[in-house]
Formats: sequence, structure tokens, C-alpha cells
Amino acid sequence: MLLGKIRSNGLTRRQLLQWLRTISTGAVVVGPLSACRELWERQPVVPVESWHKAVCRFCGTGCGIQIGVSEGRVVDVKGDEYAHNKGRLCIKGLLNRDILYTRDRALYPMVRHNGELRRASWEEAMGLVAKKFREAIEQFGPDSVAFYGSGQLFTQESYTANKLFKAGIGTNNVEGNPRLCMASAASAYISVFGKDEPMGCYQDIEAADCFFIAGSNMAECHPVLWERVKDRKSSRPETRIIVVDPRRTSTAKGADLHLDILPGTDVALYNAMIHEFIGGGFVDQDMVEHYLSFKEGDSARDYQDLKRHVNRYAPKRVAATCGIAAKDISTAAFRFASSNSTMSFWTMGLNQQSQGTVANRLVMAMHLLTGQIGRPGATPFSLTGQPNAGGGVRDTGALAHALPNGRLVANPRDRREMEELWGLPEGQISAKSGYHTLALFEAMERGDVKCCLVMGTNPAQSLPNAERYRPAMDKTFLVVADAFHPTETTQFADVLLPAAMWAEKEGVFSQSERRYHLVPKVVDSPGEARSDLEILLELAERLGHEDLISSRTPEEVWEEWRKISAHSKYNFSGITYERLKRERGVLWPCPDKSHPGTCRRYVPGEDPLAHGNARFDFYGQPDGRAVVWLGDQHNPKEPTSAEFPLVLTTGRVLEHWHTMTITGKLEALQEIRPNFVQIHPADAARLGIRDGAEVIVRSRRGQAAFIAQVSETIRPGVVFTTFHSAKHLINRVTNDVYDPLSKQPEYKLCAVSIKPKGTTNASA
Repeated sequence: MLLGKIRSNGLTRRQLLQWLRTISTGAVVVGPLSACRELWERQPVVPVESWHKAVCRFCGTGCGIQIGVSEGRVVDVKGDEYAHNKGRLCIKGLLNRDILYTRDRALYPMVRHNGELRRASWEEAMGLVAKKFREAIEQFGPDSVAFYGSGQLFTQESYTANKLFKAGIGTNNVEGNPRLCMASAASAYISVFGKDEPMGCYQDIEAADCFFIAGSNMAECHPVLWERVKDRKSSRPETRIIVVDPRRTSTAKGADLHLDILPGTDVALYNAMIHEFIGGGFVDQDMVEHYLSFKEGDSARDYQDLKRHVNRYAPKRVAATCGIAAKDISTAAFRFASSNSTMSFWTMGLNQQSQGTVANRLVMAMHLLTGQIGRPGATPFSLTGQPNAGGGVRDTGALAHALPNGRLVANPRDRREMEELWGLPEGQISAKSGYHTLALFEAMERGDVKCCLVMGTNPAQSLPNAERYRPAMDKTFLVVADAFHPTETTQFADVLLPAAMWAEKEGVFSQSERRYHLVPKVVDSPGEARSDLEILLELAERLGHEDLISSRTPEEVWEEWRKISAHSKYNFSGITYERLKRERGVLWPCPDKSHPGTCRRYVPGEDPLAHGNARFDFYGQPDGRAVVWLGDQHNPKEPTSAEFPLVLTTGRVLEHWHTMTITGKLEALQEIRPNFVQIHPADAARLGIRDGAEVIVRSRRGQAAFIAQVSETIRPGVVFTTFHSAKHLINRVTNDVYDPLSKQPEYKLCAVSIKPKGTTNASA
């Protein structure tokens, strides 16, 4: 569909692919992703009958879009010039118009008979699901069932699932794929500020004089935000960009200073930078005296303890650990602290480590100690990878340890408050935390979880050490609601429920800056596909919880959820459905209908929940002080060895999305194949690997085949590939160790060998 439009507008497929490759290899792009401006400013081939305000279905940037509809079909998509992205879209944003009409849409319910999925009626499928769940609950108790969701579900859907399982069924076995991507950031925000989610906003980009980008390839993963960073650099050339990444990514190529540290050594680097802040006189003493407290583990500490702690991390001592020059550490620290305003961005590179929470805390500490926080351009900002990981999962508490609006299962007062808000008898919400993601699949492996409902995600491909957990899915009564079939996960489904997609259903997304957006239903879903909310409502009714789950429409669920937020420090009760329909999203906190939304939290006069007239009110903490956590660099969980001498790290490319369930089916992207593994020329020469050769990447857990891409963009001793491809499934190789605080797996660091295909393992 898109290909025909491209050709009719004078842009060939070859030109499109050339443009895509140009972007992904880091060449300079002039203007707003405009090497191909005519692609996204062209006139639609099919006349558009109506345009509808919405938001992009892909990453956590939350770009505003306009959806063009004609004769009941989405025929065009364009950037919304009135939204924060000001009309800009990346290639995935443009391809929103085609994702509804690709091959392999799941059209009908299917039930497994004699090992094969066969078409069934909704009555048969849902009857079987309810029967199996009911039998498991009656025979083995409520903790024998579970829900595994996604940061791609609408807020109304995640909220309803959370309420059904925790308040109705009585189990806290509610998890989701944000545990795999954003848990360490959430854990750090909560432990530092007392509440989750970033305190700044996108407007800070236009005020920052220094950008500290750690473990985030923004140019490919958040390209519209990267364009804003580059705009700031263009308008104010003295702006400095510092990038921390083991690879010379597209983002790193745009940096003034690239710290290509060894994977997993972030904690040492940030301690060394704090050492330089103290030695250089850059610590904001007013912050230390009035707004900060200090902790190490369970013990209280003070500023003098911090000074002693970082004395062990002088740049000259840390340089060898990180694999970079001591002078570059000192330069980065000076630029960070001396800038008028420094803004940090990070994402999976920090989060997907066994020390992810510690690394996140230290980046936040760098801002707190230098006073680079709470004013325009100065903020620590964690980017989300999915369109609704924040608002849909973190805010609604749809994780095994959490309850809505920052409440915790382990806190009796929080449980009782939610019981009162949900109209439940005391004790209805279990005091036992559920299984976090890897523990959930281990429980399935043991047979302790008998039934699991998976919605909007593909864990058979996305879990680390994936081959271990596939038999667990096979032995569990697995219900999968997905818009596509087959996927790596639907092959294990006992029941497949066809799900409506974005624009075929209505709901709310919330992106990285706490901005809630409404996505309208503008077309019908194909076949017999239903929204995930409709599926959850029917399951609730069949399990006898229809009185509890009484909100039946997206608007009704939002109104319920909005009113519940008023009882918390996540208050967005002023974001009514009418405002969502009218406005280009609203940032919370937003406590009343006249409030414009909050750009910067914890700042009296800006944040309506902050009291007094001092610089800050960190109201998430009992004493009103943010916490600076002392943390040490640990050795890798899996060090290299003679058998496995290289370090593997993983990531993404611009054109594709997660496990390629959607983008892998788009005609325009068929020649963009993420089948490569990057290896440094020195390593390639030593191992006898030539560019373009077929190779095997192997770890202690498994192996996967790739095409070697010999490149100096990766440092010696490190190899890189993406997690996009099921055919080239790197998660057979990755490690399922995890951060003990956030329970987020360590995708960014494991020991591997790489060898030409056909040679013996010993040759690695």
C-alpha cells in the first residue's frame, strides 16, 4: 500500500531504502528528518474524507499525529503540527498508516485441538478460558493464574486487568514487559524521589546547554527527540553533547564527547564524575544542607560518607575499569557540572543491567548534587521504549509488587486504601507480592502457575535465555490476545484471541514526559477481532466479577481511573475525557480541570502538589528530601573467559520495532533486515571472520546465527546485535540474571564466542 503511494509521488523504493540506511548509519540529516521531506509532506494518493487527532503507536516519545480516513480505512498519517513534535515523524511514525493492513492479522478466535490451533467461536474460546481459569483457582488457589501484559496496551486495558486480577481474583500475579525495559528507572525514581516517572519535560530540551546521553541511541530509538537536541545544538553551537555508549552509534557520532565505556561499568564512571564534582567545587551546598539525604543499603549516611566513598573512584583509578581515558572522565564531569543547565537522557543501556537501579540512582545523584535539576533545561530524564509503559503499567500499578498510583502491595495502608477505593472488604487484596516476570515464567516452569493470559506482547521471543522458558509456556494453559498470528508466542497458545489494533479501538497512552493522549477509534477491526478491554470485560463477567468491573467503555474506565488518581500524588483528576479529545495531551500532575498540566515536578509554584516557597518539595519522601544513594561497581555477573572471550550487548535499529511482529510485515521495510552482528576489525581478524560471512554467536545458554558486520563502530572485545529478529534470535544467547532491586534482566552484558559458521566450538 505504502509502496504504491511512494512511487506515485516520485520516490522509488530504492530511494526510500537509501534514505533509511542513511539515517541508520548515522549520516547527517538536514532539517526534521528531511532527507526525504517529500515522503511525509506529500499529498495523499487517496482523497481523505476526515482527519482525526491521535498519537503514534510506537515508541515512548508520543508524537502527535493526524490519521486520515477514507471509506472506512486509514489511508494516510501525518505529523500533528500543533503537538509537541511540531509535525515531525520518523519512519515508523509514517508507517502507522500501513500497520493495520499487513499480512498475518489474527482474525478469528482459535482453540488448540490435537496440537493444532483451529478456528473457534468467541463463545467456545472464552468459555474454555473461563473454565480453565475457574478450575485452577478453585483447585490450586488464585495464585495459580496470572496476567502478563504490555506497555503497548491502553491505560484503560492495563488498569482493568490489574483490577480484575488483584481485586477480583485475588492474586498479585500481574506483570508486563515494562519489567524488561523500564523497571530499573522506576525503581530508582521511587527510591530517590519517593515517586515514579521523570520530573522534567520535553520543553527542557530547548533550554539545556549540555546533554548527557547514557545508554541511549536516541537518533535511532527516539529520533524526533534527537532532532530537537540537534536543533538546540544548531541554534546554540556552544551546547555540549556527551554520549556514554560502548558503540559509536548514530547518536555518538553527533556528540562533542563520546565515552565508549566497557559494557556494565556505568557505576564506576558516575562515581568518578561525582568525585570530580566534589574536587572541583561544583557541589551545590544548599542542596546538600536543605534538600538531600544520603543512604547506603539500609543505612543512613551523610555527605562526608559520600566524599569518602567516591575517593575510591578517582578518574585515574576508574579509567582502566571503564576502558576510557581519565581526562575524558574529568572533561565530562566539568561540562556536566559547569553548564548553565544540563539535561540527561537514558534508556535501556542503563536499565538492562544487573546494576541498573544503582546506575540510574547515580545519574539522578549527579543532578541533585550539582543543582542541575528542577529548572528549565536541568533534569534527569528517563526515556520509555513503549507508547504506554509509564501511564499504562507503572502508573496503574500493573506489576507484581505494585498497586495504582505508586502504592505497594507490601504496604498494609496502601492495600487498605485501594480496597476502600475499589469497594472491597478488608483483606481482599493479597499481602503477598506476585511473581516478577522471570519468576512468573519460572513458576510456569515448575507448574505452580497453571493458566496465564498474555496480552499485547511476545515473551517467547523477548525474554532473555528464551529457550529455557518456552517449555514453561507449553505446559501452561496459555491464552494469547494478539493482533497477529503466528508469532513466537502464539505457537504456544492453547487459545488465541484476535485483538484490535491502534485506531481500531479507543484508549489513552502516556509517554515519557507524563503526557496523557487519547487515541480514537476511527476504523473497524478486521474479522472478529475485539479490543483487549472487551476481552477483559468478558472474562470478568464469566468469572463472576462483573459488579466489580463495572466500567464498560474506554471513557467510563478512564473516568474511574481519573477519580482514583485524585487520592494520590499522581493526581491527574483534571485530565477529563473532554480535555483529551480537545487538547494535544496533558502532563500530570493536573489536579483540576482548569490546570494546564505540570512541566516540572517538586518545584513549588510549578507543581501543584509541592508546598511552601523553597526551591524544592520532594513530597514523595517523608522528610521532603531526595535521597542520594551510595553504590559500588560490581564485577560482571558473567565475566569473559577463554571459551567465551567477547562481551555481547544488544539494541535496536531505527526502522524496526521490538520483535518485528508489526514492522517485519511492512512491505516498505522488507529489505531492512536486522540479521547482522557487529564485530571490531581486530577481533574479526583474530577469529578469521570476514565482513558478510555467516557466523554463530554462542553463550553458555544457546546460540544464534548472524551475518558478520565488521565495523569500527564497536569497540574491541564487544559485539552487538539487535533483538528484533525471530529467525536470528539473540535471546537464545542472552543472560537471565537480573537486577536484585528492580528484577530487570541484564540484556546488555553477557559472555559469548563468535565463529564462522561450520567451524567447531573450540575455534572460538
